[in-house]
Amino acid sequence: MNAVNRGWKIDWLPDAGFQLRKAGVQFDAVRVDGEQGRELADLMEKLVGGEPGPVVTESNGRRGVYFLVPAGSTAGRPWPREVTTFNAATGRVSYVPVPAIGGDTWPLMWRYPPRVAGRFVHTLILFNAAYALLS
Repeated sequence: MNAVNRGWKIDWLPDAGFQLRKAGVQFDAVRVDGEQGRELADLMEKLVGGEPGPVVTESNGRRGVYFLVPAGSTAGRPWPREVTTFNAATGRVSYVPVPAIGGDTWPLMWRYPPRVAGRFVHTLILFNAAYALLS
């Protein structure tokens, strides 16, 4: 059992610290920087009546908020310009920072940690919420 990650059986979670995970394998990601990202996370929590799925926040730099969504669900959608997508679309390789559940993971932390393997933020709800907030 992994004490740092409390024994959770989610294979893409690092044991300690943080690691980069290739987008499009276990998940895609959507990043919104700064206060807008935090507002979008709050809106998602409100829309779904609780935690929306795994969301990572960054404490320095862009202060990005990463919404982890199902693999293959971000490509081909006309996201608002404030959104950066991370996926494995043709000719594209991108990586998403993923912190461990516990321990020293600065500058990354879980706003909403993953609870169950295979459960991610609902892409269509996130897409519509991003347009409502950012447009």
